[in-house]
Formats: sequence, structure tokens, C-alpha cells
Amino acid sequence: MSYLLVLYYSRFGATAEMARQVARGAEEAGLEARLRTVPRVSTVCEATEDSVPAAGAPYADQDDLKHCRALALGSPTRFGNMAAPMKYFLDGGSALWLAGDLTGKPAGVFTSTASLHGGQESTLLSMMLPLLHHGMLVMGLPYSETGLVHTEAGGTPYGPSHVAGINNDKPLTDIERDLCQALGRRLASTAIALDT
Repeated sequence: MSYLLVLYYSRFGATAEMARQVARGAEEAGLEARLRTVPRVSTVCEATEDSVPAAGAPYADQDDLKHCRALALGSPTRFGNMAAPMKYFLDGGSALWLAGDLTGKPAGVFTSTASLHGGQESTLLSMMLPLLHHGMLVMGLPYSETGLVHTEAGGTPYGPSHVAGINNDKPLTDIERDLCQALGRRLASTAIALDT
């Protein structure tokens, strides 16, 4: 258990970039970050993906969750909720729940939306629910992160967020990037402190 698992789903790249920034913050705080993603869910029938994606982070498995020291969970917003591929992956974690494998581990969440009022906060809250059921120590961002006060784009006390634009072409702002890194540092520092 020597890593922060940064588990995310990203369709157009914004959530993946946020994940990289969370990982950067964790490593600045002294904890290895492991980037993992989940495959798309077929809308037609059960489909199988190659075991290794063509690009980006490797696909996660339940052992990545079991053996992490902390978790950062990221998903784009889909109608005010996490994306189906992330929900599908999390729904497969019954064995972890029964064994209590995630109990007491720090966790945080992050999201990206097309518009400022696209359901950022409700998505972050929806991602917290399974983490709470697993007994994780869910953490947000305190207002000592001054970017929360000054942002004109994404950023919430529930976790970092990003406004990608209707065409998914807006890069992370400096404040959005800083808040992602702050979450990574906060999760890593807490995980390290819990081990001492």
C-alpha cells in the first residue's frame, strides 16, 4: 500500500489531465501516484476491451483499489452524475466492501463539465456515495486553498472541477490545475500521517 490510486474515466481528455495534476500533487507530497482508467461501457451489449488501452493509463482492476493507500476518483459529469463506465467499475467492488479493504483510507473526487452549471457539485457528491459505503475518509478542499475564493471557472470545496467548454476545448486554468494538485497533496499527506 504505497501509492495514491488516481482512478478516472475521461472521454475527451480533460478529466485525464486533471488526474495527471492530482498525481503530480501527490508525488510532490512524497507518495507515489498510480494513474488508472476504466474502459467504456457498450450501449448495445456486453463488450470486451483489449486488456491494455491504445493510449493513456492502463485499465484498473479491483486489486488496484484493494492495495492503494489513498484514492482520488475522477469522472466527467453526465447529467449531474458520474459517467456510467466509472459507476460500472465501482459496482464490481462488492468483495472489497465485504472484506473492508478500503475502510479508513483517505479519498477525494474530481470532475469536468462542459458548462459552469453542468452539475459539478452533484457529480462530486455522487462519487462520494460509494466511497462512504466503503468506509473511506472522504476529503474535500478547504477554503485555505485560496483558489476556491478566486476561481471564475471550476473549483469546489467538494473537490476540484474544470469547465471544459461546450466543445471540450478549454484547457485547465491555473487555479483549476492548482486545486487538482492541492487535492493530491492533501490525500498523500493524510495517508502518510495515518501510517505514522
